[in-house]
Amino acid sequence: MRFELTVNGQAHAVDVSPDTPLLWVLRDVLNLKGTKYGCGIGQCAACTVHLGGRPVHSCLIPVERAVHAPITTVEGLSADGSHPVQRAWEEIDVPQCGYCQAGQIMAAAALIAQTPKPTDADIDAALSGHLCRCGTYLRIKEAVHRAAALAAGTPTDQRHAGRAGDGE
Repeated sequence: MRFELTVNGQAHAVDVSPDTPLLWVLRDVLNLKGTKYGCGIGQCAACTVHLGGRPVHSCLIPVERAVHAPITTVEGLSADGSHPVQRAWEEIDVPQCGYCQAGQIMAAAALIAQTPKPTDADIDAALSGHLCRCGTYLRIKEAVHRAAALAAGTPTDQRHAGRAGDGE
């Protein structure tokens, strides 16, 4: 079947089965490789994208359920990496292997859009279920706080500030 999708602000027509997971449409049909396949059963959240502004696991969303809302992938946050979450991830040096980071970044961006000054509890709740094999959870939390500050226009340099248990 033919489906009309709006992905990262651009209209796309795709010919796929209605039950094709959105993840595979993004990766294999539209060639947007930033969204990662981790588990395929919604347990790791590496495949998180925004659907109508809300974070969803794209491996669990059939394409037929994605036609009525705009889809944003990690590539769509900004063309040049200038989104506050992307900037914070780089400043804080969050990724090690990086595999889970697209999903983490998308969840963090949705959180900051909804809650401009997230608490540690807000971050824990928003990122619950996002698995990181490298265990950079402390840096992830630090980067979410930094991204919120960047989004609010706070001019402080938080690079590597207060990184606990990191050996630096």
